[in-house]
This record gives sequence, C-alpha cells and structure tokens, in this order.
Amino acid sequence: MPGGWDTRPPFLGLEGRKPEEVFGALPTPCYVLDEQMLCRNGEILAGVAERTGCKILLAQKAFSNYDLYPTLAPYLAGTEASGLYEARLGGEEMSEGEVHVFCGAYRQEEFQELLKYADHIVFNSPRQLRKFGFMAKEAGKSLGLRINPECSTQEGHAIYDPCAPGSRLGTTREVWNREMTAELVELLDGLHFHTLCEQDADALELTLQAVEEKFGDVLPRMKWLNMGGGHHITRPDYDIARLDKCILYAKEKWEVQVYLEPGEAVALNAGYLVTKVLDIVRNGQVQIAILDSSATCHMPDVIEMPYMPPLYGAKAEGKGCYVYRLAGPTCLAGDVIGDYGFDHELREGDMLLFGDMAIYTTCKNNTFNGMPLPDIWKRDRNGELHKLTDFGYTDFKMRMGSK
Repeated sequence: MPGGWDTRPPFLGLEGRKPEEVFGALPTPCYVLDEQMLCRNGEILAGVAERTGCKILLAQKAFSNYDLYPTLAPYLAGTEASGLYEARLGGEEMSEGEVHVFCGAYRQEEFQELLKYADHIVFNSPRQLRKFGFMAKEAGKSLGLRINPECSTQEGHAIYDPCAPGSRLGTTREVWNREMTAELVELLDGLHFHTLCEQDADALELTLQAVEEKFGDVLPRMKWLNMGGGHHITRPDYDIARLDKCILYAKEKWEVQVYLEPGEAVALNAGYLVTKVLDIVRNGQVQIAILDSSATCHMPDVIEMPYMPPLYGAKAEGKGCYVYRLAGPTCLAGDVIGDYGFDHELREGDMLLFGDMAIYTTCKNNTFNGMPLPDIWKRDRNGELHKLTDFGYTDFKMRMGSK
C-alpha cells in the first residue's frame, strides 16, 4: 500500500458530508467495513473470471473478516490460506468454495488436520513435497509446487519481492533440475508463482514470459497454473484488458485452469478507520495531532510498507493551509501516520476518517502498549451501520497468560 493514494476513488457515499454526520455515533477508534465497495470489487473480479474462465480466490492474509464472506462468495471461487487456521476459516466460512493453501514450510503435527480443509496444497520446495506429498495425494488433494521465475518487477520494496536474490520463496529452475525426480513430478497437478505486490498487468506479463522461459517445458504436464496475488485489479487505472490477455494466453498455450489469488484487490478501498483527535502539541514549526488510533497498533503497514493512507477531506504530504503531523498515543517515537494538510484548524475531539482500512489492518493489528483493539462495524449496502464485534481488556490480557 505505497503512496499515490490520491488516484484512488473517493470515499464511497460520503462526498460532501462530514465524518461525524455518518459515523458520529460510533466509538473511536473503530474499523468500518463497507459492503457496497466489496460488491463493487467483487463485480470487477467476477467479470475477469467470466471473460477468461479463470478462478479467483480471496487471499485471507489481507482480509479475513469472515462476517463479509457471504457478501463476497458469489463473486469468488473460494479462499487462499497461508496455513492451518486460515484454511479452516475458509473451509468453515466460505464452505461452498475451494480452499487453497500455500505455506513456506508445513508442520508435521498440523498436516493431518490441514488435510481436512484443503483442496489444493502448494509446497515451497521439493523437500516438502517429498515429505508430505504422498500423504496428501493419498487423501485426494490436488498438489502444486511454488516456483521462482527469478524475475523481479518491483522497485524500492525488496521486502515484498519473492524474486529478490536469496529469496526463500519458490523453487528455482536450478533447484528443480537438481531435486525434482520423475516420481515427484508425477505428484504434481499444478505450478504456483506469486511475485507481484500492488502491481499492474504489465508486471504479470513480464513475469509470465519468465515463467514460460524457465518452466515452459513442464507446464504442458500440469492441470492448473496459479498466478498468485499482488494484482491490483480493482484499482481504477488497472489494465484489465492486459490481464485478460495474460490469462487467456496461459490457458490456451498450456491447457491449464488458471487461478488468481488477490487479497488487496478484493477489499481495496472497502473500509475505514474512524478516529478522534486527543491532543495537539507543537515542536518547533511542527504541529502534531495525537489521535486515539495508532499506526503501529491499528494500521501496521503504514510503518512496515511504508505508506500514507488516504484521509477524508485532507491532502497528503502536508499540502494545505493548516499542516499537522498525525500520530498515535503510544510510546513508540515512530508511531507517526504522516503529515497532512487541512483547510481548517484541527481541534481536540475532531473526528477523522482514514480510508482503505479493510486490508492488512484487522488481520495484523496488535495491542502494543496495552492499546485497545478497535471495534469492527459493517456499513451495509443501504448505508446502515451494524456492529460485528468489540474488544476489551480481556482480549489484551488473554494473550499474555492464563489468568
């Protein structure tokens, strides 16, 4: 979720209204998941699937708010999981769909239970395929191996690049040639690659060329090809026509079922974080608004990525008459969201509304400093607000011990 958020669509259904007019009755901080925006994203994804015959899965690592799975289910073919818990969640809450799992390394004590939920199991290495593949095949599962086409298409975000030198993710052709025996190849039903992060279809096109160059001789033996996630399909300027072309090329060239497993694209711009100003302090020429929400606790990708989330009624990077550095209340000096410009002065008690807060928030937040987790609400297609869950002291304490 890097910068450039000013190209994203407006806050759905809020134009011209103050945050207090829509969310004034809610406790802060809280997340609000927007059902109408999820449906909009779902329609775009379903259109890709209908035109190309591909199957699109929800990558739960980005969005795992299962109360909204019934909303998403009509548009998707199932879920993608990163391990046992996500596989179980997908199997239980989107039960009519397929459950695909990829993990860097599976645990022996969990694998038998994983077989209860997973339909497709993707291994990261020939060693893991050898260790678990025969058991999984006997259980009737469709098996895949993650490959590394060694084609980096990202700039400035090496932490998100599975093709970076020395990456642990995926099997290179060199390793395939050395370790993939005929017996192991016979176990495979498909190949999986995931190399993108918030990228357009030109990056997929380039990657697909590398996949063909490195593994084109293997693909005719496969039943499916999973192109992973990182496709920003529901972004307004995304080149969907080029994506369709890539999918159809692979489908016709190798006669495979194509899968995509986006996370962000499913819930892009489909949630808010509602927060209030607790205090305003000054350090030299810098005015700092301390909020009741925290970057490090409630929107950790702001620090990890890093990026600045869109803020309703404000401009990024301090462009405006009144500039404030928005920050959290924790003891971490770097608990800073960014500098925003406003056309008015901020005051204690003012409500602010961050956008694009459905992804990598509720599934990644934490209770550092004893910060309470924000409640989670749903804004339905009619604009009505419904509480999904709330959190308190017990949720903080239970993670620390037994009493």
